[in-house]
Amino acid sequence: MPRQDGKVAIVTGGGRGIGYEVVRHMARLGAHVIIGGRDEQEGLAAVRRICEEYKEAKVEFTKLDLASLQSVRQFVQSFKERDLPLNILVNNAGVMLLPEGRTEDGFEQHFGVNYLGHFLLTWLLLDTLKDSGKCGYFSRVVNVCSSAHRIGEIRLNDLNSCQSYSAHAAYCHSKLAQLWFSSHLHQELQCGGFPLSSCAVDPGMVDTALYRHLWTPLCLAQSTIARLLFRTPAEGATTVLFAALSPALEGGECGGGYWANGHREMTTPTSFDPQLQLSLWETSVQLLGLQ
Repeated sequence: MPRQDGKVAIVTGGGRGIGYEVVRHMARLGAHVIIGGRDEQEGLAAVRRICEEYKEAKVEFTKLDLASLQSVRQFVQSFKERDLPLNILVNNAGVMLLPEGRTEDGFEQHFGVNYLGHFLLTWLLLDTLKDSGKCGYFSRVVNVCSSAHRIGEIRLNDLNSCQSYSAHAAYCHSKLAQLWFSSHLHQELQCGGFPLSSCAVDPGMVDTALYRHLWTPLCLAQSTIARLLFRTPAEGATTVLFAALSPALEGGECGGGYWANGHREMTTPTSFDPQLQLSLWETSVQLLGLQ
């Protein structure tokens, strides 16, 4: 990947797992990277490790709790007060297989953290992302999704899974919502002629802490299987880095889409239904009180 000197990136959930590897490699290439995360101790430890490895690294941590819309707004306000550009936004943080529960604002946790928190974060940073891009050097939004979206279902009248709750289903629904958002955002940007692209990325089955909420016997089995068959966080980060940094994805025509294993992939037909995407977009705007 080319050098990223002078570029600024935000990576949510960059304190561990795939996000940490993304931050680490971006910093090695010269980017100024801001880790947005809920766990301050973990985030600061990640900053220290990266700076010890790369003495010239420009990495920092800022508190960001995607389960709190107020925290998202405070994060963006803090960032904008510094008058920095923003060239890359990687929406990586996520939760999986949580027991039924609600965020601070009353949303089902998978929907609230994986999707709605990132929707608000991206929306509030769009002006900075647009202003930071230019012809030949587009800004990029990279949404870390999952192949689990293929069995997800969006019910606009039950986005909080009140009618029936399954932790696995809630995760799949949230990842489908994230994919719809990524696709619709890219279309909006293309239509507006903005120097900014948006794409979704599937890092594959990766051995990370996402699986920590599995039933204990399954968790033990998963940890054994993961060491044999799953990708490491560094391997999972490769497609994310490709989508964020590769010159091959430069511009509105080459960017966008759904990427897995280093190349663009087709997915379920409903994943790219423009009317469904628009309906979710408009509903999300209403839920968040945006104009």
